[in-house]
Amino acid sequence: MVQIWVGPLLAFPISWSGRKALEADPRVERAESVNVVVHYAMMIVLGCSLFPAVRALLRLPTITLPGLRHLVWGLVVLTGVATFLTVLNLALRGLGAPFAVKLSTRLATDWMYARTRNPMVLCTFAWFLCLGVWHQSVWFVLLLAVSVTPWWIYFVKIYEERELEIRFGAAYKEYRARTSFLWPRIAHRRTHEP
Repeated sequence: MVQIWVGPLLAFPISWSGRKALEADPRVERAESVNVVVHYAMMIVLGCSLFPAVRALLRLPTITLPGLRHLVWGLVVLTGVATFLTVLNLALRGLGAPFAVKLSTRLATDWMYARTRNPMVLCTFAWFLCLGVWHQSVWFVLLLAVSVTPWWIYFVKIYEERELEIRFGAAYKEYRARTSFLWPRIAHRRTHEP
């Protein structure tokens, strides 16, 4: 149980160390090699925390509300599909895959990435949240809110944004300036008054 709650804390030094390595030699080649190491370290931390948490979640429901599972099941499916679509979007538009399996060779800025720079993070958070509610586990939702979400956002803000800036330069800076970090912006129609 300790690894579930404390494991995510390792993301903070991994993110910080990765950022220091990027700043020490901010070249594209260096960013690519550092990225592989940092992402695999983060996958290990994520796996060591979330996989046991999901196993415990399946064994230990903590709340029972009639009808809740049926109501939330649709959200589990919907957010799961949305998460898959973000991976597909990255693969088709950025020519890459998450967690440095294949680094994107183009900056994905359209479709799901047009409204938020991190649709994969947002959809994955939503999916895990719905999964926790579907399994009626208050402690899993609490784990997401208190432990997993802060380190994941810290990782993206401190490490990943800098790495993308190094690899994609001015194009990423311009994209970052016009696109929200996590919550999608809703486009407002401008009306022209006569």
